[in-house]
Amino acid sequence: MDSQRLAVPDPATYRFAVFCCSFKMELGSTPDHALALFADEAMAKRYGAWMWPSTFEVVDRLAQPEATD
Repeated sequence: MDSQRLAVPDPATYRFAVFCCSFKMELGSTPDHALALFADEAMAKRYGAWMWPSTFEVVDRLAQPEATD
């Protein structure tokens, strides 16, 4: 493969992280890692729904945390 034809990925480009959320089915005891990153939220949701229809979550990595009072 000609690596000169591949751009170096910039993590900041991939704003939306998809998690399978195995804990929702009591299949995991450790925190889930993101399994895919996408630049587009709609694509992230389609991928999550295709792979893990009842348990996935899409997280916006650049969203500001909600303030708690």
